Amino acid sequence: MLLIWAKFIVCLLVVLFAGTRLSKYGDIIAEKTGLGGVWIGLLLMATATSLPELFTGISAVALVGAPNLALGDAFGSNLFNLMIIALLDILHREGPLLTRVSSGQVLVGGLVMLLIAFATISIFLSLNIPGLHLGWVSMFTPLLVLLYLLSLRKTFLHEQSQQGQLVGQRDIPHYYKEISLRRAYTYYAIATVFVIVGAVWLAFVGNEITEVTGWGATFVGSLFLATVTSAPEVVVSVAALRLGARDMAVANMLGSNMFNMGIVLAGDDLFYRAGPLFAEASISHVFTGLIAILMTCVIIVGLTSPSRRKMLPGLSWYTIALIVLFILGFCILFIMG
Repeated sequence: MLLIWAKFIVCLLVVLFAGTRLSKYGDIIAEKTGLGGVWIGLLLMATATSLPELFTGISAVALVGAPNLALGDAFGSNLFNLMIIALLDILHREGPLLTRVSSGQVLVGGLVMLLIAFATISIFLSLNIPGLHLGWVSMFTPLLVLLYLLSLRKTFLHEQSQQGQLVGQRDIPHYYKEISLRRAYTYYAIATVFVIVGAVWLAFVGNEITEVTGWGATFVGSLFLATVTSAPEVVVSVAALRLGARDMAVANMLGSNMFNMGIVLAGDDLFYRAGPLFAEASISHVFTGLIAILMTCVIIVGLTSPSRRKMLPGLSWYTIALIVLFILGFCILFIMG
């Protein structure tokens, strides 16, 4: 039993370290190639920090044969990412964080909620209506990918029209001066390899935890695997907040959820050759999706709130709401599992 938890901790350290390096060099590439604004937080950083979810999910379905472990990781990571926004608000000392980011984040939040809702409805329909598939892939999977790509395009066009106000820019032109673009690409690739190795190993460890403890695969995937695979998001967003890039920190979290629903679920479904992934899902994932939708609604209301003060020292009203929903969600998931 102790050996399994030791493996879990090692996985956490590997994914955490590699994910941090991945994000750092991804940021360097973004800056040196002229990419910036929304693409730092929403696309490049969100993609980099979400690679653990992608490869853990693929390993869970292709190597372990545990579809609910993969789905639990994807949906559970959504909850953790939204909870991280609450953490960022606690660390933000200059009043409520969400009232000090670009109003364009409301668009991103709405698109995230749309993707989560579509994925949740897809699972519910697949469980109740047979035949909703194209070969071994769910018919909803291509639509999720398309919706993800359209969301990115919509966000990009909005950023262009607002002249980059969606994500805060950092005035540090010499910050990475000593690191060449070639070196950044090299270290980015090395970090990617370590993320993949750690994520593949994590899927096997998660399956061992399920067997030894008797806990459901949905609960293990939603809690333990999601904790590890969300670790890079925590490090990157906290670092961005300390640099003063509030929009990049928030957009990284929201963008990771978009990636989870649009790309991670599609990859899991594609590599699960036993049949449509959504048709094998536990109904618990529908509940997790609903909790994520509620938490995203709280984020959107927080973004539009006129309040410039926190209710309690260090706590905004939406932070309290996110914490309550997060704890309540996992308590019910444990009971259902």
